Amino acid sequence: MPLEAAASRIAAEDVASPIDVPPFSRSAMDGYAVIAADTAAASDSSPVQLRIVERVYTGRPPSTSITHGTCAEIATGAPMPKGADAVVMVEQTSPDGDARVAIRSVAARGQNIGRQGADISAGAVVVQRGEVLSPARIGAVAAIGCRELEVYAQPRVAILSTGNEVVEPGAALAPGQIFDVNRFTLASIVAAHGAVAVTYRPVEDSVAALGDALDACADADLIVFSGGSSVGDRDLIVDLIAAKGEMIFHGIAVKPGKPTGFAFVAAGGRRVPFFAMPGNPTSCLSNAYVLLVPFLRAVARLPKAISRTVRAPLARTIVSQAGRLQFYTVKIENGAAIPAFKGSGEITSLSQADGYIQIPPDQAVLEEGSYVDVTLF
Repeated sequence: MPLEAAASRIAAEDVASPIDVPPFSRSAMDGYAVIAADTAAASDSSPVQLRIVERVYTGRPPSTSITHGTCAEIATGAPMPKGADAVVMVEQTSPDGDARVAIRSVAARGQNIGRQGADISAGAVVVQRGEVLSPARIGAVAAIGCRELEVYAQPRVAILSTGNEVVEPGAALAPGQIFDVNRFTLASIVAAHGAVAVTYRPVEDSVAALGDALDACADADLIVFSGGSSVGDRDLIVDLIAAKGEMIFHGIAVKPGKPTGFAFVAAGGRRVPFFAMPGNPTSCLSNAYVLLVPFLRAVARLPKAISRTVRAPLARTIVSQAGRLQFYTVKIENGAAIPAFKGSGEITSLSQADGYIQIPPDQAVLEEGSYVDVTLF
């Protein structure tokens, strides 16, 4: 990857510096490069007079060495002249014509000097394999003169919705039809967690159409279908997996999103991971946060997502279905958690929420006023 395109990618190799950074000792201040011993008696009342033998600016090396009784005017970042071992900042000096300067403070050796290799020494590893290329790490790579670096490829995730009733947004709705929601929410999840979404138009409920759709996704690193993953007569995903792969699990004890499945399918001569997500928008997106995101980040070699949580009192009593872990959406308002869940088919259960709480399978009621931990989206 060229360096300017590598931000937020994952380094695929250690990056070691071929040079010292800085590559030369340089002044950390505007002032005068001196021999520290020459300033031992300097004070405001009795300054030390030194002869200026050169003016050193950034971008070019000094041409004169500093000897006892001499100094060089120097700019911040300019290379240190030979012989000088300290820099006196300009505020602690007074000019005495064009050729001399009065030094009014004692300088210590090494004062106001950025030593060669003080930031990065030649051979030091500035980025380790598996690290996220943050802006600071990109800067470190640039500092050692590296123009490009190896990164892991982003996983390609094929996404499509199934169902005779699902149509493209922008089309006219016929009786009994709904617009495709899940393709867009899933693509947003994928893009936010280190992968590339490759989306397809909705597919009708037939074995032939689903099989063709699966074949079309053969180049993907992960395949995600939504809909057709429950136990109805027309839900054909399970049959598709039975014919083309291995179902790892189908049906989980959570609400919403019980009819979620995970499998490996044969596609393009490879064994490709496959998520069968619920068709209901809230169920699909909820389980994408809970199950798909950790899987994506592991495949993309990203660190685990850091959950942001707040503790708040419930504004109203919540009754939960026993026997299933429930992810119940809430809105934070005036410091309280207001229930926002309407149903697994209503996308506003999530779009109008700030986060969710977890209700354990053995807890049927959460009383108004009780404190809950809200995981923020």
